[in-house]
Amino acid sequence: MKEIHYSLHLEFRLKFREIPYELPCKIYKTSKEKYFDNETKKLIIIGIAEYKGKLREIVVVYEEDDGKINIVTFHPLKQYQKISRIKSGRWRKI
Repeated sequence: MKEIHYSLHLEFRLKFREIPYELPCKIYKTSKEKYFDNETKKLIIIGIAEYKGKLREIVVVYEEDDGKINIVTFHPLKQYQKISRIKSGRWRKI
């Protein structure tokens, strides 16, 4: 298994939003829905998790480099965001 690291930005967001520390890693390891973001040149994984008392789709943005995974950020996804990014070609399924 590749080493997983969190960016400082992600660590700040997790604390600020009171999100369990292990959640981005769990989504990365268990989710199957993966995309490449043509605009940011980052990799995207979408998973489902409880967020603020509701089950939500969550985006985990990450980079792979020399066998290491760096999770850059994490945020809940609105349904229209996912559909529009796929239709526009911004997100390409991998």
